[in-house]
Amino acid sequence: RKKYHAFEGQLKGYDSRILVAQVPGGMLTNLESQLKQQNAADKLNQVLAEIPRVREDLGFIPLVTPTSQIVGTQAVLNVLTGERYKTIAKETAGILKGEYGHTPVPVNAALQARVLEGGAPVTCRPADLLKPELAELEADVKRQAQEKGIQLAGNAIDDVLTVALFPQIGLKFLENRHNPAA
Repeated sequence: RKKYHAFEGQLKGYDSRILVAQVPGGMLTNLESQLKQQNAADKLNQVLAEIPRVREDLGFIPLVTPTSQIVGTQAVLNVLTGERYKTIAKETAGILKGEYGHTPVPVNAALQARVLEGGAPVTCRPADLLKPELAELEADVKRQAQEKGIQLAGNAIDDVLTVALFPQIGLKFLENRHNPAA
């Protein structure tokens, strides 16, 4: 253990606080890292106590990626600011607005009303609210490929999806895919 001490978190072995807070292992290391960056490593106990409270406010959302990080970050914000929900993370607001889907139980109504500012929460499948963009993107990629002399794959949808997933570098990749020197 001495050899790897610098890479270990402060918790070693079993700790019942982790079970009470229901903190997954990866979330714990992120919490420790966030607190160290803020010179607040001594606040871990307070954050672990705050996590179940935040989770309850957010409708007992499951602690899996990305929601575990959202709950953890909000708990850290609550502890570091010294006031619950003085600062509400964008992602926390998204859960309260229904952008992540339905929660197992209703979210804290007062907190939700504060975030909604008179608006209505999302009550349908959030992805149903997205406008279809694939046809427009496909036309745009084909146009840009023609302008730049890029030969698209036989099944152009593969290249369109490459650009959709990697918008900053997708076209550059397609432009240089047959150029090993690039």
